[in-house]
Amino acid sequence: MAKGKEIASVCSQKMLADGIYSMWIQTERIGIQAVPGQFIDLYSRDGAKLLPRPISLCEIDQKEGRLRIVYRVAGEGTREFSRYQAGDPVEVLGPLGNGFPLKEAEGKRAFFIGGGIGIPPMLEAARQFKGEKTAILGYRDSHMFLVEDFRRLCPVAVATEDGSVGVKGNVLDAIRAEGLKGDVIFACGPTLMLKALKQYAEEKGMECFISLEERMACGIGACLACVCQSAETDSHSHVCNKRVCKDGPVFRAEEVKL
Repeated sequence: MAKGKEIASVCSQKMLADGIYSMWIQTERIGIQAVPGQFIDLYSRDGAKLLPRPISLCEIDQKEGRLRIVYRVAGEGTREFSRYQAGDPVEVLGPLGNGFPLKEAEGKRAFFIGGGIGIPPMLEAARQFKGEKTAILGYRDSHMFLVEDFRRLCPVAVATEDGSVGVKGNVLDAIRAEGLKGDVIFACGPTLMLKALKQYAEEKGMECFISLEERMACGIGACLACVCQSAETDSHSHVCNKRVCKDGPVFRAEEVKL
């Protein structure tokens, strides 16, 4: 799948929760080629900000070539994006990364698990999965987002750290409290959550695919800024590393050390 840079245009944008924004963008090519689990790089209009911001794909409309991103304002770059309005141009590189291997799990009972800003990429993955599925979503508090989008696709279990909504605790607490059973896990979120899910999957004999969140620079695997520790030697760097942007961001849990 060829990646490339293009000038896309903003279709719409709205705030979903405090500091969380949803943006639809119209592309010429990227939206037609993208698959669940991939991401795009967005470039600032400020020439002083040389590095793009990697943002996961929340929804993919391949027929129309549109993409939805849901992101958190975390700095000046994303704050700039949050001010974009319909019709504004935006420079985009993509599609990047490998995506979730959904076809491998067809017919199995799947958990789609997201924590915090790791929730958005799980939406399109759940939408395109053919089989029994449950979404387990973890938030800090009642300021949630995308819950109703998931409920239109499958049953949803919610955990909040403060117990204001759903089960008090984390996504594993929700799985146990609801007595959920599955065969395969697809997940994205904080490293501690992914580490716990990896251990849970090993204990339960489940397949587990995790999408890692790392700081990135080039987005194409050249700079090695986003490497993670791997179980095997990387053919590119010849050490026990994986490039999250190039080899991932999705890995089998047993491939990486968390």
